[in-house]
Amino acid sequence: MSRGRGSQWLGALVAVVLAWIVVYPLFLVFVEGIHTPGGWTLEAVGRFVRERNEWGALWASCWISLASVALSALIGIPLAFLVARYHFPGRRVISGILALPAVLPPLVGVIAFLFLYGETGFAAHLFQYVFHLEEAPWRLQGPGAVLLVHAYSMYVYFYLFTRAGLQRLDPSLLEAAATLGAGRWRMLRRVVLPLLWPALGGAGLLTFLTSLASFSAPYIFGGGFRVMTTQIVSTRLNGDIPLAMVETFALTVVALLGLALLRHSSRNGDRSGGSKGVAPEPRRLRTGISRFLVPTAVWCLAVFLILPHLTLLLVSFVPRGTWTLEAVPPVYSVGNYFTLFQDPVRLRPMVTSLWMATAATVFAVATALVVAILVLRRRVRVAALLETLLEVPWAVPGTVFAIALATMFSVNAPLAGRVILVGTLVILPLAYFVRSLPITGRAILAGFRQLDPSLEEAAATLGASRWRTLRRVTLPLLRPAIAAGASLAFATAFGDFLTSVILYTYDTRPISLEILGSLRQSDVGVAAAYGVMLMLISGIVFALAGERAGGGVA
Repeated sequence: MSRGRGSQWLGALVAVVLAWIVVYPLFLVFVEGIHTPGGWTLEAVGRFVRERNEWGALWASCWISLASVALSALIGIPLAFLVARYHFPGRRVISGILALPAVLPPLVGVIAFLFLYGETGFAAHLFQYVFHLEEAPWRLQGPGAVLLVHAYSMYVYFYLFTRAGLQRLDPSLLEAAATLGAGRWRMLRRVVLPLLWPALGGAGLLTFLTSLASFSAPYIFGGGFRVMTTQIVSTRLNGDIPLAMVETFALTVVALLGLALLRHSSRNGDRSGGSKGVAPEPRRLRTGISRFLVPTAVWCLAVFLILPHLTLLLVSFVPRGTWTLEAVPPVYSVGNYFTLFQDPVRLRPMVTSLWMATAATVFAVATALVVAILVLRRRVRVAALLETLLEVPWAVPGTVFAIALATMFSVNAPLAGRVILVGTLVILPLAYFVRSLPITGRAILAGFRQLDPSLEEAAATLGASRWRTLRRVTLPLLRPAIAAGASLAFATAFGDFLTSVILYTYDTRPISLEILGSLRQSDVGVAAAYGVMLMLISGIVFALAGERAGGGVA
């Protein structure tokens, strides 16, 4: 069998496996929406079409997601340029701080925001004290509050992907543009941004789909503002499963349309060519004003971004039952951390989350690498299908995808492609793996698209085999992209809540469920301590990933 034919068969096999684990569960959920014990019916579809609230929630999901992309890009892209292209004091520290929102899982991040900026939070109490106000000066509710939380937590996609893309730029292209008389802004518009388009498209895709599937922020801060994810949960709680499935299908259609548009834009951006994999040297700020204003502005933003983390750290030292109506906790202790490590029951969720997130990330990175090679180097016939299958898991809310997996893997029907995995150690890592595919896939595909194929061709000309070329040439050049995708995938899986709450058992409960349980028991100190440990471990992973990427922004 020829190598080309072998690649085609391998591509078809990978497509079948991904379709079985990604599309088939969603198909089973869709069937439940139009099939009842009484037979096939479109009654739920008719109710969805007639109800004004349903269309309002769907439109709210669309515009809040688009606004989240715009605001996240407005924050993340300039920050990536500043950190990657300019020298200033504390640059390495700033680089790490700007990536911190990625280590806050949605549930923990929303709670930290609530402690800090809510009506009874530290910031509100500070304003009341300074300005002698009788009531809180604001209410952190509505679409503005949701957008604020989204921008805070999602700009990191643009920041990390753009920074990784800048590390792959070929300085000779910039030098050639400057030699031809291009100014700084023309060079940015005609050279740099087209080369970065795959990375920007990947970041925009992840931001849009993450916002579309967001539940924690709209649920806690939305107030009367209803999006499709909260509408689905509300419908399920009311016991109207068919209508909830129809709502899920409508949200999935919107997400798939977004996927199609962004993939079309990304393909257009591929025409700009590849890069040699050597980033331009960072430059020093020229004028005295810029040397003062730029670092000051970046540091002020960094302080704003780190405040929720500091709030979580502060609350983690609060003993249970000691903080009630006071503006600031009156008592502090390290007892919560001793509880986490001395009590085996408390320690077990951290260990469980650690190994499950690690396993899911390793398999997701390996799968994304195989797909990227098949799509961009072997040019298999199912290339477009493989890319779509990588992106589909982000197109539906985590709870719905968890329900889909629970539906598929709760029946023993091997001939129908269904086996019993619910209740075993496999189901949660499997769910994390599938949910991590879009993150690792977009990062690695964007990195591959920026590589110059002539480097691999040169290695082949010198006699290197495909495996040697991959190990000695391709993978080292892909380190920034792999590090960005893997670190984000690990942080997402390590702090996952929406998928875990459906699929966990007592023996496989992850750290997010322990945080929720502690909050329900009013043990906010232990819940915050779990959150701090989650951030710390994820931060270590980000640091190690940065080192493996070649030093990042030195």
